[in-house]
Amino acid sequence: MTNDPQTAPEIEGDEPAVERTVEPTTPLTERLEAILLIVDEPIGLMALAAAVGSPVPAVRQSLETLVDDYDGRGQGPRRGFELREVGGGWRLYVREDHDDLVAEFIGGQAPARLSQAALETLAVIAYKQPVTRSQVASIRAVNVDSVVRTLLARGLITELFADSETGAINYGTSDALLQHLGINSLDELPPISPLLDDGADGFDEGVIR
Repeated sequence: MTNDPQTAPEIEGDEPAVERTVEPTTPLTERLEAILLIVDEPIGLMALAAAVGSPVPAVRQSLETLVDDYDGRGQGPRRGFELREVGGGWRLYVREDHDDLVAEFIGGQAPARLSQAALETLAVIAYKQPVTRSQVASIRAVNVDSVVRTLLARGLITELFADSETGAINYGTSDALLQHLGINSLDELPPISPLLDDGADGFDEGVIR
Protein backbone atom coordinates (compact mmCIF):
# COMPACT_ATOMS: atom_id res chain seq x y z
CA MET A 1 0.00 0.00 0.00
CA THR A 2 1.31 3.48 -0.93
CA ASN A 3 0.77 6.74 0.89
CA ASP A 4 -1.08 9.47 -1.00
CA PRO A 5 1.22 12.56 -0.84
CA GLN A 6 -1.82 14.82 -1.27
CA THR A 7 -3.45 13.59 1.90
CA ALA A 8 -2.23 14.96 5.22
CA PRO A 9 -1.82 12.25 7.83
CA GLU A 10 -4.34 12.25 10.63
CA ILE A 11 -2.98 11.99 14.13
CA GLU A 12 -5.20 10.12 16.52
CA GLY A 13 -6.50 12.29 19.30
CA ASP A 14 -6.29 15.57 17.36
CA GLU A 15 -9.31 17.87 17.89
CA PRO A 16 -10.28 20.99 15.99
CA ALA A 17 -9.37 24.26 17.71
CA VAL A 18 -12.24 25.72 19.71
CA GLU A 19 -12.54 29.50 20.02
CA ARG A 20 -12.88 30.38 23.68
CA THR A 21 -14.39 33.54 25.07
CA VAL A 22 -12.80 35.11 28.12
CA GLU A 23 -15.48 35.77 30.71
CA PRO A 24 -15.37 39.17 32.49
CA THR A 25 -13.97 38.88 36.00
CA THR A 26 -15.97 41.76 37.53
CA PRO A 27 -19.58 41.28 38.67
CA LEU A 28 -22.24 42.15 36.12
CA THR A 29 -23.86 44.75 38.39
CA GLU A 30 -20.55 46.62 38.66
CA ARG A 31 -20.10 46.69 34.89
CA LEU A 32 -23.65 47.95 34.44
CA GLU A 33 -23.12 50.72 37.00
CA ALA A 34 -19.96 51.84 35.18
CA ILE A 35 -21.89 52.28 31.93
CA LEU A 36 -24.96 53.84 33.55
CA LEU A 37 -22.83 56.47 35.27
CA ILE A 38 -21.55 57.90 31.99
CA VAL A 39 -24.60 57.83 29.70
CA ASP A 40 -26.42 61.11 29.06
CA GLU A 41 -29.55 59.48 27.67
CA PRO A 42 -31.46 56.30 28.52
CA ILE A 43 -29.64 53.29 27.09
CA GLY A 44 -31.59 50.30 25.76
CA LEU A 45 -31.36 46.77 27.13
CA MET A 46 -29.70 45.39 23.99
CA ALA A 47 -27.10 48.15 23.96
CA LEU A 48 -26.35 47.56 27.64
CA ALA A 49 -25.99 43.82 27.09
CA ALA A 50 -23.56 44.44 24.24
CA ALA A 51 -21.59 46.97 26.30
CA VAL A 52 -21.07 44.64 29.26
CA GLY A 53 -20.79 41.42 27.23
CA SER A 54 -23.61 39.53 28.93
CA PRO A 55 -26.90 37.93 27.84
CA VAL A 56 -29.99 40.13 27.82
CA PRO A 57 -31.89 38.07 30.46
CA ALA A 58 -28.95 38.34 32.87
CA VAL A 59 -28.71 42.09 32.28
CA ARG A 60 -32.43 42.52 32.87
CA GLN A 61 -32.23 40.63 36.15
CA SER A 62 -29.19 42.63 37.30
CA LEU A 63 -30.95 45.90 36.49
CA GLU A 64 -33.89 44.86 38.64
CA THR A 65 -31.43 43.98 41.41
CA LEU A 66 -29.89 47.46 41.17
CA VAL A 67 -33.33 49.09 41.27
CA ASP A 68 -34.16 47.23 44.48
CA ASP A 69 -30.75 48.05 45.94
CA TYR A 70 -31.04 51.79 45.23
CA ASP A 71 -34.61 51.85 46.55
CA GLY A 72 -33.47 50.33 49.85
CA ARG A 73 -35.09 46.95 49.32
CA GLY A 74 -31.74 45.21 49.48
CA GLN A 75 -29.26 45.06 52.35
CA GLY A 76 -28.24 48.72 52.14
CA PRO A 77 -30.04 52.06 52.68
CA ARG A 78 -32.14 53.94 50.15
CA ARG A 79 -29.97 56.06 47.85
CA GLY A 80 -30.34 59.66 46.78
CA PHE A 81 -30.55 58.51 43.17
CA GLU A 82 -32.63 55.90 41.40
CA LEU A 83 -32.47 53.72 38.31
CA ARG A 84 -35.45 54.18 36.00
CA GLU A 85 -36.56 52.75 32.67
CA VAL A 86 -37.65 55.66 30.48
CA GLY A 87 -38.62 55.49 26.82
CA GLY A 88 -37.32 51.97 26.44
CA GLY A 89 -33.94 52.75 28.00
CA TRP A 90 -32.28 52.81 31.42
CA ARG A 91 -30.63 55.75 33.18
CA LEU A 92 -29.71 56.98 36.68
CA TYR A 93 -31.70 59.96 38.01
CA VAL A 94 -31.62 62.12 41.13
CA ARG A 95 -34.63 61.29 43.28
CA GLU A 96 -37.45 63.80 43.02
CA ASP A 97 -37.18 64.37 46.79
CA HIS A 98 -33.84 66.09 46.21
CA ASP A 99 -34.73 68.31 43.23
CA ASP A 100 -34.80 71.48 45.35
CA LEU A 101 -31.50 70.60 47.01
CA VAL A 102 -29.78 70.02 43.66
CA ALA A 103 -31.28 73.17 42.13
CA GLU A 104 -30.08 75.24 45.09
CA PHE A 105 -26.59 73.75 44.83
CA ILE A 106 -26.35 74.43 41.11
CA GLY A 107 -27.73 77.92 41.53
CA GLY A 108 -25.16 78.66 44.22
CA GLN A 109 -22.20 77.81 42.04
CA ALA A 110 -20.00 80.72 41.03
CA PRO A 111 -21.31 82.07 37.72
CA ALA A 112 -19.00 81.82 34.74
CA ARG A 113 -19.29 83.00 31.18
CA LEU A 114 -20.46 80.46 28.64
CA SER A 115 -18.01 79.39 25.98
CA GLN A 116 -18.64 80.10 22.31
CA ALA A 117 -19.50 76.41 21.82
CA ALA A 118 -22.05 76.57 24.66
CA LEU A 119 -23.63 79.74 23.26
CA GLU A 120 -23.94 78.20 19.80
CA THR A 121 -25.46 75.01 21.20
CA LEU A 122 -27.87 77.01 23.35
CA ALA A 123 -28.95 79.00 20.28
CA VAL A 124 -29.64 75.82 18.30
CA ILE A 125 -31.73 74.39 21.15
CA ALA A 126 -33.61 77.67 21.62
CA TYR A 127 -34.63 77.91 17.96
CA LYS A 128 -35.07 74.19 17.20
CA GLN A 129 -36.69 72.86 20.39
CA PRO A 130 -37.70 70.21 21.07
CA VAL A 131 -34.44 68.77 19.76
CA THR A 132 -32.18 65.81 20.58
CA ARG A 133 -28.44 65.88 21.19
CA SER A 134 -27.78 64.06 17.91
CA GLN A 135 -29.80 66.65 16.00
CA VAL A 136 -27.86 69.49 17.64
CA ALA A 137 -24.59 67.70 16.86
CA SER A 138 -25.66 67.30 13.24
CA ILE A 139 -26.40 71.01 12.91
CA ARG A 140 -23.15 72.08 14.59
CA ALA A 141 -21.10 69.25 13.02
CA VAL A 142 -19.35 68.59 16.34
CA ASN A 143 -19.91 66.46 19.44
CA VAL A 144 -22.05 68.40 21.93
CA ASP A 145 -22.25 65.94 24.85
CA SER A 146 -20.17 67.96 27.32
CA VAL A 147 -21.75 71.25 26.26
CA VAL A 148 -25.25 69.90 26.81
CA ARG A 149 -24.22 68.69 30.27
CA THR A 150 -22.93 72.19 31.05
CA LEU A 151 -26.17 73.83 29.91
CA LEU A 152 -28.20 71.36 31.97
CA ALA A 153 -26.05 72.02 35.04
CA ARG A 154 -26.56 75.78 34.60
CA GLY A 155 -30.30 75.25 34.39
CA LEU A 156 -30.49 76.95 30.98
CA ILE A 157 -32.00 73.94 29.23
CA THR A 158 -34.15 71.09 30.45
CA GLU A 159 -35.16 67.57 29.44
CA LEU A 160 -38.62 67.75 27.88
CA PHE A 161 -39.40 64.13 27.02
CA ALA A 162 -37.90 60.88 25.72
CA ASP A 163 -38.65 59.71 22.20
CA SER A 164 -41.03 56.75 22.41
CA GLU A 165 -39.13 54.78 19.76
CA THR A 166 -35.45 55.63 20.22
CA GLY A 167 -35.41 56.74 23.87
CA ALA A 168 -33.45 59.86 22.86
CA ILE A 169 -34.01 62.82 25.19
CA ASN A 170 -35.50 65.94 23.63
CA TYR A 171 -34.23 69.20 25.09
CA GLY A 172 -35.69 72.68 25.35
CA THR A 173 -34.85 75.95 27.05
CA SER A 174 -35.86 76.69 30.63
CA ASP A 175 -37.63 79.60 32.29
CA ALA A 176 -34.26 80.53 33.77
CA LEU A 177 -32.97 81.32 30.28
CA LEU A 178 -35.91 83.63 29.64
CA GLN A 179 -35.10 85.45 32.88
CA HIS A 180 -31.44 85.79 31.88
CA LEU A 181 -32.45 87.16 28.49
CA GLY A 182 -35.06 89.46 30.00
CA ILE A 183 -37.90 88.17 27.82
CA ASN A 184 -41.28 86.64 28.64
CA SER A 185 -41.48 83.98 25.94
CA LEU A 186 -39.54 82.44 23.07
CA ASP A 187 -41.68 84.45 20.66
CA GLU A 188 -39.56 87.45 21.64
CA LEU A 189 -36.36 85.89 20.31
CA PRO A 190 -35.06 87.72 17.23
CA PRO A 191 -35.75 86.09 13.83
CA ILE A 192 -32.93 83.78 12.83
CA SER A 193 -33.15 84.42 9.07
CA PRO A 194 -31.12 87.67 8.97
CA LEU A 195 -28.29 85.92 10.83
CA LEU A 196 -27.85 83.19 8.22
CA ASP A 197 -26.38 83.39 4.72
CA ASP A 198 -29.42 81.95 2.99
CA GLY A 199 -31.93 82.44 5.78
CA ALA A 200 -32.39 78.73 6.44
CA ASP A 201 -29.03 76.97 6.67
CA GLY A 202 -29.19 74.38 9.42
CA PHE A 203 -32.78 75.12 10.45
CA ASP A 204 -36.19 74.05 9.28
CA GLU A 205 -38.75 76.67 8.41
CA GLY A 206 -40.74 77.72 11.41
CA VAL A 207 -38.03 78.91 13.73
CA ILE A 208 -39.82 78.38 17.04
CA ARG A 209 -42.38 75.73 17.67
